[in-house]
Formats: sequence, structure tokens, C-alpha cells
Amino acid sequence: MDRMFRVLAFWTGIFTVMFYIGDMTNTALLFLAQTAFFLTVSYLKLSERMYMYLFGAYCTVFMIGFTWYSEFILVPGFGH
Repeated sequence: MDRMFRVLAFWTGIFTVMFYIGDMTNTALLFLAQTAFFLTVSYLKLSERMYMYLFGAYCTVFMIGFTWYSEFILVPGFGH
């Protein structure tokens, strides 16, 4: 299970580079923080149950943040 967190760190790292190249620095910093989190957790040698709990907590925090962003920050409309 620790390898899957390294895979998640790899892909969030790829997204970090792509967002940075695309001049989206705030999003790149968010994905850099996720990369650091996944990489740190992957080397803790936790039990598989704890890795599943951490992933479930990560998914919960993501859904709360995404719902908050789409409800209060994202402005609907076509173009500028």
C-alpha cells in the first residue's frame, strides 16, 4: 500500500509541473503540498488498514473542499 501512495505522489508531482508550466502557480502549490503529503506518508511503513484510513480521510477532505469551492468560489457563467 505504501507503493500506491508513492504512485499518487508521482502523479500529483506531474500535475504540479504541468500547472507550474501553465502559469497556474496557486494550483501548482496545492498539488506540491499533496505530493509532499503522499511522499511523506508512503515512507512511514504503516499498516494497510491505516493507509486505507488515511486515503479515506484524504477523499473526505477533498470532497468537502471541492464542494465548498464549487458552491462559494466558482462563479457560473460563459466567458468573462
